Amino acid sequence: MKARNGRTVRDLRRGNRAAVLRQLYFDGPLTRFDLGPATGLSSGSVSNVVAELIADGVVEEAGSVDSDGGRPRTLLRVRPESGHLIGVDVGETRVRVELFDLSLAEVSRAERPLEPQRYDVEVVTGHIRDSVAEVLATAGLAPERLLGVGIGVPGIVARDAERGATVHGQTIGWDAVPLEALLRERAGLPERVPYFIDNGAKTLGQAEMWFGAGRGAGDAVVVLFGSGVGACLVADDVEHGRALEWGHLTVRVRGRRCRCGALGCLEAYAGAEALVARWQEAGGRPPAGADEESALTALLAAAYPERDGTPDPVALEVLEETAEYLGAGLSDLVNLFQPERILIGGWAGLQLGTRFLPSVRRHATAYSLHHPAGRVRIELGRLGPDAVTVGAATLPLADFLSRGGHRDNAAAEEDGPAPAWRSALRERVVR
Repeated sequence: MKARNGRTVRDLRRGNRAAVLRQLYFDGPLTRFDLGPATGLSSGSVSNVVAELIADGVVEEAGSVDSDGGRPRTLLRVRPESGHLIGVDVGETRVRVELFDLSLAEVSRAERPLEPQRYDVEVVTGHIRDSVAEVLATAGLAPERLLGVGIGVPGIVARDAERGATVHGQTIGWDAVPLEALLRERAGLPERVPYFIDNGAKTLGQAEMWFGAGRGAGDAVVVLFGSGVGACLVADDVEHGRALEWGHLTVRVRGRRCRCGALGCLEAYAGAEALVARWQEAGGRPPAGADEESALTALLAAAYPERDGTPDPVALEVLEETAEYLGAGLSDLVNLFQPERILIGGWAGLQLGTRFLPSVRRHATAYSLHHPAGRVRIELGRLGPDAVTVGAATLPLADFLSRGGHRDNAAAEEDGPAPAWRSALRERVVR
């Protein structure tokens, strides 16, 4: 039976379940009385939906609170054990895989290193397959119990009906790699377990907007600053974010060659790989055999020595020049999108941290138009260097919430304290 707006009764029921479940997930524990005004549903509809969710094991009672002169009201929350999710970060130096419960508390993790400049498709898919199997085995969890696997990758992700998600990663040498089809063929997960593949900056953006420094903002740009740089725009018309190939804006005509092959890209100056290379070219000496993260640590130690040490002028100059390039790049985002916030995350952005941020802010303001510059706040992300895996896990989580807590599409067609996610992610907060 269809309602006047074309929606069926089944659609309405599923929408009601999704509204209640989202409210409990992001703002719970809540009482049935609280859920009415929060969702706009009648008390009868709330009671029916809550009864279904409790019967399905998705929601549980979580104590009670006093009411005004009546009986105590029962608090409700989403059961963390009612579902499990996997988040995958195909990063610059490693493939990281984490298994989470529904509150996004980490259950187990696995990491496998990637050799510099080695993004062989067979190697990456093998790392994902083996790491997924490892985290499931460590937790003693059957693959059938997964709600889905979310994967953040460098590059542009396109989708088609035949091959699923396809990755165009020019900087890593991936030309239309059918990653979803390859994983479906090789990873050994049941057919009913969905894959959700998207740009890594976009997954970071969703995590920061849901749980981190972007929470409460109407619009923001979230920057992923690692070996390279990328960004994600979140605004009213792009609720779940739009990946921006920001690192490949031209900041210097006939400048340094970027990993993508072009000249003068922002990434060729402001990415961690380029930053360390420029330090070496200027006479800096990272430790022999150091990986990129260790080399960046050495650069920071040279520029900002502890206690009474003398700063290395070469290291300081390279960092200041990088801050200016990054600030100029941020000014493009400020002028183009006029966001409320710009959030800088990624392992390199967080490692450079508060010492680097004032200079970046100063240059961003200098290169921006006055009005949008006066509106924006430029801050560090709050979810730590593992935020891409958290963001990747939010992809199947968002799907689960939108289906009202049904485990798969077939099922979907059938008739006080802080929220759990806040406690689970507290240890990830950048202090």
